[in-house]
Amino acid sequence: MNVSAGSPQAYTADTWPSNRWPNFSFAEMACRETGECLLDGALMDALQRVRAICGPLTVTSGYRSPRHSVEAAKSRPGSHTLGKAADIRCAGTQAFEILHTALDEGFTGIGIDQRGEDRFLHLDVITHLDDFPATRPTNWSY
Repeated sequence: MNVSAGSPQAYTADTWPSNRWPNFSFAEMACRETGECLLDGALMDALQRVRAICGPLTVTSGYRSPRHSVEAAKSRPGSHTLGKAADIRCAGTQAFEILHTALDEGFTGIGIDQRGEDRFLHLDVITHLDDFPATRPTNWSY
């Protein structure tokens, strides 16, 4: 399935479309440091499809404001600041299932960190239409 580039939309707890993304909450997708939540619908729709196939997903990082400490430390803010990325906590068999499902559901950037206790997959929907320095599709390990 292809994911098209779109414009991110700002959400609040009151405007969160829980009927569209019933398995995700505003609180888990909002920036942990600023409370802002700017998300691309293509990202969330693809995450919802992965959730429907793979079961519960734990989002460790959704939207990150450019002022978030992780992003502010970078030379250029990453895909989370565009509202087009999420990190999902997973390991072992679950990570394998999510990885294969994410490929089928159109994610274009997949980062894999399966070392130590804080294992996760980074999933993003960056396309050639986004002003982003890294080519897509691609995958990488941390």
